[in-house]
Amino acid sequence: MLKQLPRLASHPWIVSKLLTLEGEKWLLQLKYPPNRSGRGGRIRQVSFRITDLCNLRCHTCGQWGDQGFLRRQDLSRLKEQEVAPARYRELLEDLVASGHRPLIYFWGGEPMLYEGLLELIEHATHLGLPCAIATNGTRLAAQASGLVRAPLFLLQVSIDGHNATLHNQLRPAAGGGDNFADILAGLAAVRRAREEQKQRLPLIASLTVISRSNYRHLVELYQAFCREVDLFVFYLSWWIDPPRARAHELDFFRRFGFRPRLPWGWVGDWKPDNYQELHRQLQGLLALSRARHAPAVVLIPPIVGQENLQTYYTEHRATFGFDCCVSIYQVAEVNSNGDLSPCRDYHDYVVGNVKQATISELWNSPAYRRFRRSLATEGLMPVCTRCCGLMGY
Repeated sequence: MLKQLPRLASHPWIVSKLLTLEGEKWLLQLKYPPNRSGRGGRIRQVSFRITDLCNLRCHTCGQWGDQGFLRRQDLSRLKEQEVAPARYRELLEDLVASGHRPLIYFWGGEPMLYEGLLELIEHATHLGLPCAIATNGTRLAAQASGLVRAPLFLLQVSIDGHNATLHNQLRPAAGGGDNFADILAGLAAVRRAREEQKQRLPLIASLTVISRSNYRHLVELYQAFCREVDLFVFYLSWWIDPPRARAHELDFFRRFGFRPRLPWGWVGDWKPDNYQELHRQLQGLLALSRARHAPAVVLIPPIVGQENLQTYYTEHRATFGFDCCVSIYQVAEVNSNGDLSPCRDYHDYVVGNVKQATISELWNSPAYRRFRRSLATEGLMPVCTRCCGLMGY
């Protein structure tokens, strides 16, 4: 965060929101649960999984990957169920009117495939809501100028390989194509637009999912893109094994009365086969990032050490100190069809739909409070220990 302050200096309203969010996260962890009623306070972030459509079939993705829960879905039906841009604008305006003013995070699927995304970013920014997106680089070059003009606060681009061969192997296009080339063109266009418009935003972050295929090349990835991005985020990957998926089914059914299906999309075997080498790579990344002007490195979750890394990938019960879910008290997760869920990755539990109600109306509904009370009083569920909402928020 300190390294990014120069870029954010001219946008104190964004800095204020980031500091407030981080401060409240710390307080929630210090005193958890914050109340016995299951009520949430101010909404600090809204995550719009704005579309399920995606042009890639990344192997480590729980949506469209090897076991992804969307693989057999009808694309036209998914598109028909999407929330209209006009409704999103109404939801954003209601959030401000209700006193929430959160950070806005757009993801998917591939968010750049949603028609009207740029206009939503502009509208949210006009309302004083900083916006971030996570994209695979599709259409980025064409939209670069508008994203800088908005301005977008944070641009996160998924990069899993240091060269085209490895990256495209891990993130193959559904209908053919060179995603690596799209990323290079998109990053160049954004940097050029920042210079032309004399803007320091958006911050550009590289997002990398660590897998068996790329863990030996993490330092090479950093070196390949250290002049193209402002910071690097490396994920140890979110995945579960079949025993934990089955255990989750039973626990979830006991708590809520129906069986979840989405965790099975995240069942995989993406762990490295040499934890000593993974540790060496992570240490190399941290060493490179220590230089004053070098892009920062963020490890999610922040786990280092050969033994700890092996435990992360082989013992899914281990929480590494992430024993309580803070995000359910701060973040609203909106799915592409409008369903609102407390959980980002395993969103079987739905509290309502934003086509019929606003986010602020659903935020402390009985169903939402029931979910919070369950996690606060009964503890985490089996899949929670490898969830972005728990360990990555």
